[in-house]
Amino acid sequence: MTTLTSRCDRAPAWSLLQDLYERRGRALDLREAFAQDAGRFQRFSLQAPQVFADLSKNLVDVEINDALTELARQCELEAQRDAMFAGEQVNRTEGRAAMHWLLRYPRGAASALPASLRPVLAEVHTVLDAMLAYAEAVRTDPDITDVVNIGIGGSDLGPLLAVQALDPYVDHRKRYHFVSSVDGHELSAVLRSLRPERTLFLVASKTFTTMETMTNACTARDWFLGKIGYLGEPRNPADVARYMERHFCALTSNAAAAAEFGATRTFPFWDWVGGRYSMWSSIGLMIAIAVGAERFRALLAGAHAMDQHFREAPLEQNLPVRMALLDIWHRNFHGFGSRNIAPYHSGLSRLPAYLQQLAMESNGKRVDMAGETLPYATAPVVWGEPAANGQHAYFQMLHQGSDVIPMEFVAVKHALHELPGHHVKLLANALAQAQAFMQGRQTEDRHRHMPGNRPSSFLLLESLTPESLGALIALYEHRVFAAGALWGINSFDQFGVELGKVLALDIEPRLASGDASGLDGSTAGLLARLRS
Repeated sequence: MTTLTSRCDRAPAWSLLQDLYERRGRALDLREAFAQDAGRFQRFSLQAPQVFADLSKNLVDVEINDALTELARQCELEAQRDAMFAGEQVNRTEGRAAMHWLLRYPRGAASALPASLRPVLAEVHTVLDAMLAYAEAVRTDPDITDVVNIGIGGSDLGPLLAVQALDPYVDHRKRYHFVSSVDGHELSAVLRSLRPERTLFLVASKTFTTMETMTNACTARDWFLGKIGYLGEPRNPADVARYMERHFCALTSNAAAAAEFGATRTFPFWDWVGGRYSMWSSIGLMIAIAVGAERFRALLAGAHAMDQHFREAPLEQNLPVRMALLDIWHRNFHGFGSRNIAPYHSGLSRLPAYLQQLAMESNGKRVDMAGETLPYATAPVVWGEPAANGQHAYFQMLHQGSDVIPMEFVAVKHALHELPGHHVKLLANALAQAQAFMQGRQTEDRHRHMPGNRPSSFLLLESLTPESLGALIALYEHRVFAAGALWGINSFDQFGVELGKVLALDIEPRLASGDASGLDGSTAGLLARLRS
């Protein structure tokens, strides 16, 4: 087990970075930096598996970049990374490993793993093979026309992102639906369009106790049994079991609870898989049904290639590390409080929402591994929309607003549609916006003046394929881990998710009874208002 390492603010390089920020970082002008260094683009660009990154339009120079690299070394980032890949309990607050990377590890490379992990890898591939065989059976079943994924958080966002992103590879002979909110409007709208005898429900919950998921799953089950003539009528247990096995599949680590629910067909995953890292596990069944087993394996292969890059590339050329160090520089020295994700591809429309959970649930912490309150900020707010729409909405604030917000452009070189002229216009806008944020517009008309010098990163994929999508998501996973390690926090717990849910269990019966005893004045007043 690795020992707790020094937080970034306790490393000698931290003081150096503070000095560099005051001497040159605060006033660094990107336009001058490019004018003085003809090789700046090449110097600050990186090629990782499936992803090219131009980081040259960020507020760093060579000396700052070198100091950030030294910060990573002094915080023993490489040792912390190696501990994760060795299967150590890097999730210390919950006493667990974080081995989502093992879900995409090739079976044939088992000899490179520690001996203790080889049986775990064999189990991973046993589940993967069974899941993909089932996915192929569903794909070739003409009687199943609709598949409904019921989950929330990582059990929804990952599969939804992937199915949308990989639309050109999706089997459109079937329809794919996602239900996450406990708001009944969402499930009701989906159920209206379904025929029960042609529908497969995937219930995705690690514990099989998640309130939102289980509420939706129980409602879907009751709707299904009612439509086929079993709700409120004598039930033949054998027939009910047969129908449930065909039309409900549970993706969970709690097979006993799934069986009690009535779902006897289950595909497991493990407690070392966090929800926001789970799309590579059986939670990805919806993806596999949509694009097929071969392409699901390609998704895993792309992610594994990025794993190897993170694991092996030196810090200077390690893309997840470089982006994490920029996060430290932006958040803790420049004080930037948010980061905008601007995907220039409609298939990546859910990427900002996916990254919100990944980054903010992972690194939205205010104490370090030892439980000490941190003297600095951690995760910024992550937000965004497909950028072609964003240009006509919030880009105004990004160009001329009072806050400087780092931009993250994500573009794809080759389109997978055949509509002439569209993609070149899309790419022209991506390049133009990145240029405009840096250059600004200098004019005496203050209403039209744009200050420029606003930092951005530009990620470029050759094409949006299963391999490149896998690599892109793994890049963000490792970036989040690296930033968390530098901040000295645990990126793998999420205790902040729990408090509101616990209080809701107390409030729900009060909505029926009207009992406001012990409640604060505001909650009591709202409770009365809702009951009136």
